[in-house]
Amino acid sequence: MLYAVLRLLALLLARLLFRLEVRGTEHVPRTGPAMIVANHSSVLDPPIVGAAAPRPLHFLAKAELFSIPLFGRLIRAVNSRPVRRDGSDARALREALRILEGGHALLVFPEGTRGPEGTLREGKAGAGMLALLTGAPVIPAYVEGTGRALPRGRVIPRPAKVRVSLGPPLAFGRIEGPHRKERYLEASREMMAAIARLKQAATERVAEAHR
Repeated sequence: MLYAVLRLLALLLARLLFRLEVRGTEHVPRTGPAMIVANHSSVLDPPIVGAAAPRPLHFLAKAELFSIPLFGRLIRAVNSRPVRRDGSDARALREALRILEGGHALLVFPEGTRGPEGTLREGKAGAGMLALLTGAPVIPAYVEGTGRALPRGRVIPRPAKVRVSLGPPLAFGRIEGPHRKERYLEASREMMAAIARLKQAATERVAEAHR
């Protein structure tokens, strides 16, 4: 119930402050395990994608946030779980696997951390590992404008148009045997390539609208 209320509030605020535009929600399975993989340029990305998605999402957030009084309890209540950023976090991986194996949808940022607005970086092996260990469908998402609205180092958001584009699911079969790490990286590269295609399509739509 709390998630639904906060999602509605986030959606209303996103439309009011950022004129949020969402495309492709039909690509998100309404039931069963699913991964939404998105580019990452702002702390606004999780609530923006959560507001845009047509079903509840689960999130992994940096562990330091959970030590903030009240805020830590709030983000845990809206399906966030802590992850350490100083190296491999086996506990976070197990938690992500439990989320997917429980039939839930999980938001993942393959790049691992925030980068400049509009710049797509190489995906890390973790996202590919989750996809290949679970066989969950992977829905790519391109988020545009959040890095302008609230870039790294800024505290108060500024007005900016924000768009979320969701693409057709990617299918990765489960993997066994040797060379698994290389396959994890390859899967993450495929995810980032799908996000890049969404970015290109979004750029072309904007250019066409201004002609």
